[in-house]
Amino acid sequence: MEKLKRSLDSYTIKDALLFSQRVAQLSKALWKSIEKDWQRWIKPYDLNINEHHILWIAYHLKGASISEIAKFGVMHVSTAFNFSKKLEERGYLKFSKKENDKRNTYIQLTEKGEEVLLKLLEDYDPSKNTVLKGALPLQNLYGKFPEMIEITAIIRNIYGDDFMTIFERSFNNIENDFVIEDGKIKKKKDVEEHSYLKTTVNQ
Repeated sequence: MEKLKRSLDSYTIKDALLFSQRVAQLSKALWKSIEKDWQRWIKPYDLNINEHHILWIAYHLKGASISEIAKFGVMHVSTAFNFSKKLEERGYLKFSKKENDKRNTYIQLTEKGEEVLLKLLEDYDPSKNTVLKGALPLQNLYGKFPEMIEITAIIRNIYGDDFMTIFERSFNNIENDFVIEDGKIKKKKDVEEHSYLKTTVNQ
């Protein structure tokens, strides 16, 4: 509270209102497009956004506790648990306990769950992403997509360094472990195995 009082010396309450409402209303407008695009992408696999996010987090953390899923998926613990149970019933996740941590429940992707997640990455179609289309004029002008440094800083201040570390790890994994083949995003190992089989068959 004291920190907020000191900060008020450098801006007015009107400044605060304008900023917070600008962020709120822009975020709401952006989320509407994001949600629609996201749902369209995962619909063929009968997943909802929370379920896909759980699979994504479990993949990049190589197993995670329900509380970690809730934290990094920005959802309530009960939501994380209930949707994880549904994914377990479909054979996409498996639940476990650790010997040194009996209190927390941990989840891990099954082979079937990983296959679904990787297939979704292959199915990603940029032409059906509204936010991407909205950013293309900037990409064409500056030669790169917006890095959203200021938004990232705000999120870091709200959710902490751990949240951003996991956030960045997932995208670093995509950058380092995946390649583009035939216009699709594929895991490097799968591409290497495919190339090896093609070479073996041709010999």
